[in-house]
Amino acid sequence: MKRIKEVADIAGVSVRTLHHYDEIGLLKPAAASQAGYRQYSEADLIRLQEILFFKELGFGLGEIKEILDQPGYERQDALLTHKQILREKNQRINKLIGAVDKTLDAMERGSIMSNEEMFGAFDEATIEEYKKEARGRWGGTEAYRESERRTAKYTKADWDRIGAESAEIHQRLADVMEAGVAPSDSEAQEQAGRWFKHIDKYFYPCTAEIFKGLGKMYVADPRFKKVYENIRPGLAEFMKQSMAVYADSVGA
Repeated sequence: MKRIKEVADIAGVSVRTLHHYDEIGLLKPAAASQAGYRQYSEADLIRLQEILFFKELGFGLGEIKEILDQPGYERQDALLTHKQILREKNQRINKLIGAVDKTLDAMERGSIMSNEEMFGAFDEATIEEYKKEARGRWGGTEAYRESERRTAKYTKADWDRIGAESAEIHQRLADVMEAGVAPSDSEAQEQAGRWFKHIDKYFYPCTAEIFKGLGKMYVADPRFKKVYENIRPGLAEFMKQSMAVYADSVGA
């Protein structure tokens, strides 16, 4: 068994972080000493490693807890995916080092680099594909299941009402954007707040963390981006920024 300071030093995280993981039920130590000190088992260290791997993939703490607590979770399967992503990141770092070397060489020689030489190392498409695969494999969260439970009960009249409200919010955001209002301004934040409450009311309990993630997805996923760009060009990015500001204001 190891005490919290030892675990923090081993894993390279702060004691405060471990306290937080304990408080939210993500990593509860196996035992406590008679003096009340947290004591971590080998199994706790394994779980901590998995938490840190999933954080590297961009998952939020709530998502990680749901993934690790799923009955069908397979650690070996997860590690194989982590390994592939790390390989891709390593290749990208090596490409970046090569790009730096080429740039330094070009500066010394006074030559001009091609566009491919200048920017080829910045392509993250492959890494993002593996991240999508990871989310597809472990993304069956309680929020998703709650959305399925709620929407299964909706009638056509319900969907018409929900769709009309959704369209009105999006149109208002588009109008605000076109008027030149910043995503952080009160008008944009009012509509972002309406969208947050809309999701929370009709689909699933929407945390600030989830809301910010949705905004990112509206830009990153071509299917979602197309929907919002069809309403008004630039709306997907405007929504992402507005939603991020709102999420931060309510505690993302």
